[in-house]
Amino acid sequence: MRSSASASLAPAVLFYDGGCGLCHLSVRALLALDHGGALRFAPLGGDAFRELVSPAERAALPDSLVLRTTDGRLLVRSAAVLECLRLIGGPAKGLAGLARVVPRKVADRLYDGLARVRSRLFAAPRGACPSVPPARKGRFL
Repeated sequence: MRSSASASLAPAVLFYDGGCGLCHLSVRALLALDHGGALRFAPLGGDAFRELVSPAERAALPDSLVLRTTDGRLLVRSAAVLECLRLIGGPAKGLAGLARVVPRKVADRLYDGLARVRSRLFAAPRGACPSVPPARKGRFL
């Protein structure tokens, strides 16, 4: 998917479910690993999401994390997760490279399976933004 919004956005933006405990855990982990600042974060349905993703694209998205790349592509499910890992670099990039041998259909089925049980495994957060150190709050849109 290619977003009709400005394609010159840098860095990439990961949109996450503000009511999902697994999403909050994932955002905190990516934030801790992303020493170079390759990612920004914003809740799905928030102002940044509405500004950067057209209504037609929003309607076509599955229930998933959504990564808007610096060139305006929208990645979802396993593709979004693997691209986030690639972007933050270091050992995460190696893990993403290894995980890419798993066929996309299989990886997406695993993603969807975990998504179905996430509310039973991870407590719902208190707010839309994960609690982060003050120095990193600027990474949230």
